[in-house]
Amino acid sequence: MSSGLATIGDNRADTRQARIDLAAAFRMAARLNLHEGICNHFTVMLPGRRFLINPKGLHFARMTASRLLVIDECGRTIEGSGRPPTTGFTIHTRIHLDHPNAKVVMHVHSPYATVLTALKQGRLLMVHQNAARFFGEIAYDDHFNGIADAVDEGTRMAAAFDGKRVLFLANHGVVVVGQNVAETFDDIYYLERACQVQVLAMQTGQPLNVMSNAVAQATHDQFTQFTANAHLHFDEIKAILDGEEPEYTS
Repeated sequence: MSSGLATIGDNRADTRQARIDLAAAFRMAARLNLHEGICNHFTVMLPGRRFLINPKGLHFARMTASRLLVIDECGRTIEGSGRPPTTGFTIHTRIHLDHPNAKVVMHVHSPYATVLTALKQGRLLMVHQNAARFFGEIAYDDHFNGIADAVDEGTRMAAAFDGKRVLFLANHGVVVVGQNVAETFDDIYYLERACQVQVLAMQTGQPLNVMSNAVAQATHDQFTQFTANAHLHFDEIKAILDGEEPEYTS
């Protein structure tokens, strides 16, 4: 199977592939403990201001392509059984509609990234090359307003992105946007790894070895030459699931 599509065309084959890719991302997120309970949400924007999203109450580990819902921008289910999580609708649809690069939106409360959101003025520091891949690509929303149960809060979060691809939500979690499922999931994965290294390094009590902005920028620029790696990574994820959990495609 091909990796996440660069754009989602308005035909059944493209939508079917988007369903399979998104289901695979849910399954692997559960394996990697990036999720939290039956919360968190991944979405893909389809033509006509429609959105693929996980249904409320279904665990990431049990996601299949056919169980994903299609909703409209008002949160109404157009295809599928069930309804979307309220915060999935309020956060995701507004980010999709207001962020120029948000074909895919992934929101998680992954452990180590969420640790940073629990710190006052928590920031991802450039202490590892995995952090540098996000240099200049992270926005921070330092104003927690409670559970995002209204579209106004989703609109506010979309503005907080300021065109970047990662948003840290204070006291909450992270949101990552991208052009396709493969690259967005790759970012979620490496963002969590970068946060894990920082948190573990902080626990030693020793001074952090923060690289200069110049080195961080140069390293970031090097990473832009390896975008194919995200698709290779995602192809391997699907190969693992094809062998061990093939029902994800059903």
